[in-house]
Amino acid sequence: MDKLDVTIRRVDEVPWSDAEMVFGTRGDPSTCWCQFFKITDSEWRTLGAAGRASCLQAQANAARDGGAPTPGLIAYAEREPVGWVGVEPRTQYPRALRGTVVTDGSAQSADDDSVWAIVCFVVRVGFRRRGVAGALIAAAVEHARGQGARFIEGYPVDTSEREKVTSAELYHGTVTLFTTAGFSVDARPLPGRALVTLRV
Repeated sequence: MDKLDVTIRRVDEVPWSDAEMVFGTRGDPSTCWCQFFKITDSEWRTLGAAGRASCLQAQANAARDGGAPTPGLIAYAEREPVGWVGVEPRTQYPRALRGTVVTDGSAQSADDDSVWAIVCFVVRVGFRRRGVAGALIAAAVEHARGQGARFIEGYPVDTSEREKVTSAELYHGTVTLFTTAGFSVDARPLPGRALVTLRV
């Protein structure tokens, strides 16, 4: 398939309905809304999909009002919203900070706001393998750099080490996606998972 001509916007700069189109009504994105790394287990159970969507919308609204970093970026192809990347200071992702990939793999201080993380990709069915994820990661790096990031981490799946990877697992991104964008593999804390970094 031909690569798409992709443009990227902050989620707090676009209509909320564009985020709703990307996350959809079926599959894992429609139940997570990029909240897994942000909320507690009890909040996850209590909120449900609609509550998690409201959380992301509130985070976008807070960014629009200047009170918080934007929670992520939306990709567009021919003005149609087709993808998402979650990128923020790593301190915004408490569950990621407690996870084995970070605790066993990262050399960065947990309370350092200049360390950013790229935690989640969503590309709509019909637009995959056409350069959307590559455009999103490049934009995420530039966004983090513009917001004063010193360091960016990612926690991708290594498809060369895993015989079978479900589409659900690929929301982390792949090692190849990150290394193509200039990241280095710093650690492999779990089988088939890596911690990658980029100094900006």
